[in-house]
Amino acid sequence: KKIKKKNKKFTNKSFIKIKEKLKFDLTNDQKKVINEINHDLSSQSKMFRILQGDVGSGKTIVALISALNVIESGYQVALMAPTEILANQHYLLAKKIFPRNLKIGLITSKIDLKIKKKLQQESKNLNLDIIFGTHSLFQKNMNFGNLGYIIIDEQHKFGVKQRKALSDKGGINCDVLLMSATPIPRTLTMTIYGDMDLSIIKEKPNTRKEVITYSKIDNKVNDVIKFVKREIQNDNQIFWVCPLIEESKKLDHQSAIKKYEFLNSIFPSEVAIIHGNIKSKEKESVLKKFLEKKFKILVSTTIIEVGLDFPNANVIVIENANKFGLSQLHQL
Repeated sequence: KKIKKKNKKFTNKSFIKIKEKLKFDLTNDQKKVINEINHDLSSQSKMFRILQGDVGSGKTIVALISALNVIESGYQVALMAPTEILANQHYLLAKKIFPRNLKIGLITSKIDLKIKKKLQQESKNLNLDIIFGTHSLFQKNMNFGNLGYIIIDEQHKFGVKQRKALSDKGGINCDVLLMSATPIPRTLTMTIYGDMDLSIIKEKPNTRKEVITYSKIDNKVNDVIKFVKREIQNDNQIFWVCPLIEESKKLDHQSAIKKYEFLNSIFPSEVAIIHGNIKSKEKESVLKKFLEKKFKILVSTTIIEVGLDFPNANVIVIENANKFGLSQLHQL
């Protein structure tokens, strides 16, 4: 708080333009949080704020609106996400709603070295307004010409040093926004006793229904199958999450591969599977097909826990739920 930074100057024009492109109205909580962030950005104190809100409460759109304000005030923005799929999802959303003239980049460990070097050069020479990425953003070779705002999504997936490595690239005038649906105790301690301000989005969009949770014992799997059949008839999609990829001699948990075979026998050609051992391209192709409703059920490990957006999947079955941590269950 003692360090004084240059305050960012922007108008409300960007916000109005984005609002026109959205197919929904922002909730009151979202508007309140945008005002809190804007107040910090335009003040002389460095922002260090955590934005907490349940999955689906609309944190990303708030972050992107604030990013646009920072770009308008002449600075660069970096948004870091823990997985490639999520970074890519944010990148595509920004491309869709941001003005055409903005220079938007995406950098992850999987992209071609030539493209990576070009992006690093553009970032250094101020030819990029906003860059989305994974851990690649805080590597040594990544430099920014004038970084003024850092957004870290699913911040509990990064270590303190990793977050600091990125924020050091920004220098004095750089504001920081962390986002999480599940703040872990370390982050909560920092908000209560430390130097972090807290913004909360409690309100869900109007169209959201209540989440209902049922618990079933393993041998009642037929009840679950009946329920899933009914949901599929109503044109809904289902996530089916297992703790293991393959069967283990030591652990008596459901494996994704076994469950996939079992479900495929009941719902032939309606089931797909993804897990950590599947190649990245194949994973993305499966997720894309699931998004396009080519499958009804997606069997997976916790690979899906991080903020993916599948509006039509509104049932999730979690096997051996006691084998997951609280933050994982909450995210799922």
